[in-house]
Amino acid sequence: MTAIQLTSLVKHYGKFEALKGIDLEVRTGEVFGFLGPNGAGKSTTIRVLLDEIRATSGTATILGLDSRRDSVEVHRRIGYLPSDLALHPKMTGRQILRFLGKLRGGVSERRIQQLAQRFDADLTKRTGALSSGNRQKVGLIAAFMHDPELLIMDEPNAGLDPLVQHEFHQLVRETVEEGRTVFLSSHTLSEVQRVADRVGIIRHGEMVAVQDIADIRSVRKVSLLLDRPANHADFAGIPGARDVVAAGARVDLSFDGALGSLLEQVGREYRVVDVSAADADLEEVFLAYYQDAR
Repeated sequence: MTAIQLTSLVKHYGKFEALKGIDLEVRTGEVFGFLGPNGAGKSTTIRVLLDEIRATSGTATILGLDSRRDSVEVHRRIGYLPSDLALHPKMTGRQILRFLGKLRGGVSERRIQQLAQRFDADLTKRTGALSSGNRQKVGLIAAFMHDPELLIMDEPNAGLDPLVQHEFHQLVRETVEEGRTVFLSSHTLSEVQRVADRVGIIRHGEMVAVQDIADIRSVRKVSLLLDRPANHADFAGIPGARDVVAAGARVDLSFDGALGSLLEQVGREYRVVDVSAADADLEEVFLAYYQDAR
């Protein structure tokens, strides 16, 4: 069973088309990173999933349930952290979590305290007196405390210090190791690359790419220094090579494959004086799609 399934999902706000027929499958037991800048359609997609707004056309299912028709049952089985988290300013963190726990039919106090310790959260203060990062900790506890089958999280690391971010990443991995699923929307590309199994990139209301993180990491950025000026055509035809830039005796390119294979092919025409290579970064992949759009 898939955790999330979107089929031809369209959402109009008057004449503005926010979502343009999105198709997306999120597998059970994975961390899926949902990427896109402001206005790309990330929040609209999440709101349709949670039945906060209704799609113009298309379908959205969560854990095999229709997100609209079965919304009450869906909300029982998921955890959610919004990007615009709002907490009652005169209630303490503990009071809010107990209230939310009662709405769910009861949540273990031991589980709440365990999460509070992991996130170093002070639940005794009124949330109106907390910093944004400390309020975010209360929101994270609320999302995790009932051990949901699916977690939907929008900018979860907002305001968190590096130690708490590390604990959050660890908890996300523990969640998927138990067979549950995390759908993570974030602007922090390094965060997504660190914890996600796959990523989807949305641009102007359309899904433009869905890729495994492992595949992204298999692409290397390679810089070669040769014994003489390079001919661009000699490199553009090498299988797995792309984005070739030749400037004198220096050649920069992206390469998908074994580095030894690249050096062997280059060595037929040139002597390689120096070489450096690094894994491709998710940010480079992300920016490439948006530069293409511009």
